[in-house]
Amino acid sequence: MTVQLITEKSKEKCDPTFTKEVMERSQSHLERCYQCIACSSGCPGAYQMDYPPHQLLRMVQLGLKDRVLDSNTFWICLSCETCATRCPNDIEIVLVMDALREIAIKEGRKGTTKLPVFHRTFLNMVKMFGKVYEIGLILVFMILSGNIFKLKDLITRDAPLGVKMFMRGKLAILPPKIQGKAQIKRIFQLSSKTG
Repeated sequence: MTVQLITEKSKEKCDPTFTKEVMERSQSHLERCYQCIACSSGCPGAYQMDYPPHQLLRMVQLGLKDRVLDSNTFWICLSCETCATRCPNDIEIVLVMDALREIAIKEGRKGTTKLPVFHRTFLNMVKMFGKVYEIGLILVFMILSGNIFKLKDLITRDAPLGVKMFMRGKLAILPPKIQGKAQIKRIFQLSSKTG
């Protein structure tokens, strides 16, 4: 989809303050993007995204706030930094994706996927236990996302893998005990004040 089609398809209003907010939060130079498509062609998650990274960047440049924040692209981003590595203009695209997640959370945007629920659940597990507690993460995510009713999938597809992980010591039944939980809670407190 070309930029012209993006703007013609929806007669949505451009919001330059959105562009400015994303650039400030991410400290990325989006004005450098000239749509070479290097980021999208190297992205391992692009096939799952409703807009590949280069298109999302262009929509941010145009200030298409609603279209960007209602998409699933930044939730699907793996943060692998392949895009930034391939970018000839050194745009930190991962930081843009992080900024979009922060803005979406602040505005209560849910996108077209259950990944925001997973994102929130993951962070809450880290906040409570100091690191990820996988079994708790799976159970809470299943409840909050409505997937608890798909127990058949859990038993037939996921349980055998879980048993193998447990047998190899990769999956703990009880939450982890770590040192420095107070410091981790402090990080969350500080980040909530700045976000």
